[in-house]
Amino acid sequence: MAIDAMKILGAVLSSGALSRGSGSNVLGSVLGAVMGGGSQPTGRGGMAGMLGNMLGGGQGSGGGLGGMLGNMLGGGNQSGGGVAGMLGGLLGGSQGQSAGGGGLGALLGAAMQQFGGAQSEGGAKLADFGTPPAEANEQALLLVKAMINAAKADGQVDEAERERIVDKLGDITPEELEFVKQELAAPLDLEGFIRSIPAGMGEQVYTVSLMAIDLDSNAEARYLDQLARGLGIGPEQCNAIHEQLGAPKLYT
Repeated sequence: MAIDAMKILGAVLSSGALSRGSGSNVLGSVLGAVMGGGSQPTGRGGMAGMLGNMLGGGQGSGGGLGGMLGNMLGGGNQSGGGVAGMLGGLLGGSQGQSAGGGGLGALLGAAMQQFGGAQSEGGAKLADFGTPPAEANEQALLLVKAMINAAKADGQVDEAERERIVDKLGDITPEELEFVKQELAAPLDLEGFIRSIPAGMGEQVYTVSLMAIDLDSNAEARYLDQLARGLGIGPEQCNAIHEQLGAPKLYT
């Protein structure tokens, strides 16, 4: 059975399993802004505990909160660009992004919708995201790998930490859990990962990597520096991303 990378990404985002310290603040900036600002992943339940059943589409219209996140983060129908405008266009729109869809914000919103729908309705549709399911799944797979790789940046993902991450992911299949375990246990190959990233996904990959890093060690700073260089993101652009998302700047 093929894994549903969109659902895994939704589980990671909803639980905050791969976000800690300043990375948790970045995740809160992205997901909390659409809910009125300031909301952060908190406690063992993370965003999943805070959002509850709304992710599954049981309340509201247009696919529940997951659908609403996708639309609002995409910025297509909001005055001033919605969150896209608030975060300088980084999360929304299609400029500079991979073909199709509505940018990183729309992909993250669709992933959370997919996870919530799988829990409550046996699966959520991706029609509102605007990207073919196979392509969306490949994009989500890269973002999941990006967050897992970033979690390895300081070399501290031991067996106990891997189990803690897996335990927080919630209702995903055994095959999907096994995929996450294997990725967490695999040696970090940053150069190989960078080569796998298609043109147009550099900022998306960098942003979700930042969500998984506390940025309180030289090892994490070096990892982000190497990732930015490999993706062709210059120091000024990199600092702008950090500033937009409320993370410490990488370059002085």
